Amino acid sequence: MKVKKGDNVLIIAGKDKGRTGKIMRSLPKDLKVLVEGINLKKKHVRPKRDGEKGQVVEIPAVLDISNVKVICPKCGKATRVGYTIDKDIKKRICKKCKQEI
Repeated sequence: MKVKKGDNVLIIAGKDKGRTGKIMRSLPKDLKVLVEGINLKKKHVRPKRDGEKGQVVEIPAVLDISNVKVICPKCGKATRVGYTIDKDIKKRICKKCKQEI
């Protein structure tokens, strides 16, 4: 997977198109990511104790990996991710500025 936990990403499709956020969790088997503050869904929560009221909370839902682009920390642009191999070490690079991410 070309994105990792902690990467800043730009949303390129869907209701949150154009917004940016940080990846909180990546799910490589499903090719999905969880971005903080993006793709919020409402969840109705039951009251835990007597006399307490139920509430509606917003929780982030997963996004498909094809709907995000990594923001390069060096050039600050949304870019695709490439790889280089130096001495049997695989490194991620920015396709625009060719710097290591």
